[in-house]
Amino acid sequence: MYLHGTSKINEQGHLEIGGNDVTKLAAEFGTPLYIVDEALVRQRAREYVEAFNASGLKFQVAYASKAFCVMAMCALAEEEGMSLDVVSDGELHTALQAGFPVERIHFHGNNKTVDEINMALDANIGCFVVDNFIELDLLNELAGAKGKRVKILLRITPGVEAHTHDYISTGQQDSKFGFDLGNGSAYRAIQEGLKLNHLEILGVHSHIGSQIFEVEGFRMAVDKVTAFAVQVRDELGLTFQVVNLGGGFGIRYTDEDKPLPLGEYVKAITDAIISNFTHAGYPLPEIWVEPGRSIVGDAGTTLYTVGTSKDIPGIRKYIAVDGGMTDNPRPALYESKYDAILANRANEPVSETVSVAGKCCESGDMLIWDLELPAVHKDDLLAVFCTGAYNYAMASNYNRIRRPAVVFVKDGQADLVVKRESFENIVGNDLIPSRLKKTSVGN
Repeated sequence: MYLHGTSKINEQGHLEIGGNDVTKLAAEFGTPLYIVDEALVRQRAREYVEAFNASGLKFQVAYASKAFCVMAMCALAEEEGMSLDVVSDGELHTALQAGFPVERIHFHGNNKTVDEINMALDANIGCFVVDNFIELDLLNELAGAKGKRVKILLRITPGVEAHTHDYISTGQQDSKFGFDLGNGSAYRAIQEGLKLNHLEILGVHSHIGSQIFEVEGFRMAVDKVTAFAVQVRDELGLTFQVVNLGGGFGIRYTDEDKPLPLGEYVKAITDAIISNFTHAGYPLPEIWVEPGRSIVGDAGTTLYTVGTSKDIPGIRKYIAVDGGMTDNPRPALYESKYDAILANRANEPVSETVSVAGKCCESGDMLIWDLELPAVHKDDLLAVFCTGAYNYAMASNYNRIRRPAVVFVKDGQADLVVKRESFENIVGNDLIPSRLKKTSVGN
């Protein structure tokens, strides 16, 4: 049994997170319940900052809010001195409502709308990460209409393929994101951008994928970016002030995952930057990174209540919980794997192998296959670990299931940061046209 952060098994044999017995959390807040270990989130953020401080380089660590975007998380990121990445008007609105400093907000996305760009311009955010030629011209036009000059990074695809799932690999040439280095579009984007009066090019952004367990891909990306920076300086007269190397740093979901300490990823990146740019006689740029999963992923635990079961002799035993793909679609999307324990009987010996099914009307609604547990009973509590990233963020109302509540736990305190959705929330935006409304008999 591998426990993350402040998690431990207490004297009653119950899982405890942040000094809170999860059986009491279930009684107070209900299940399914997202539990976030606040101390571990802060620890991960500080690991990045400390590693960059050791390099001597100027830097920004921007939390990638797509991993888990709620107002409380934005407030926590601000307290830890992080910047913030957003990719939609909804994420931007969340950050603004949380009072996040606008100058530390970076706006990503491969298809930003006019309304989104105008919203970000009106908020005076710190930087746009421009993804394509249409956006380059559109942003310049909209900024000009407001009499503004905005700072941008150009997202480039460096042609580095990270060893990860195809759906979360982004640095290869065949990607929906960014200007390609190999075919010359990144160079042309610099040329075009330099002609646009309302844009200031700070540098480039590169992201090679997610859930990466080695550093070689990042070193290769630095090699490509350095060569491009030198070419742009020598031929176009632009010296990059900022190099953003994205995120993608892996975490441990199961024993199969072997992530490096966060400081090792940072040291590999900063060492490569210092070596390459110094060798090229190039001023050392400010380095930005965008961790999301590695900040919040292993700090999250989802708590479920076990309901029914189905035993197929000689084949499989299923247990069903009160959540599923609506609160964690990642197994269905990516075949993601998770570890879990019986949170209310954590010290009891393993005695059976079960597969954990969700409650949705989909055969593919499976959370974990072949999990070894003590004999499972109805109303047991199942705690699934490492659900802090992309679980709440991707949650849906399929089957009109309500999204769970979220609590931050720390030092024996549990704070509700997202309320459980109500039935009123579920139908709150529904309308019935008058032609479909029932009329009284005789009309």
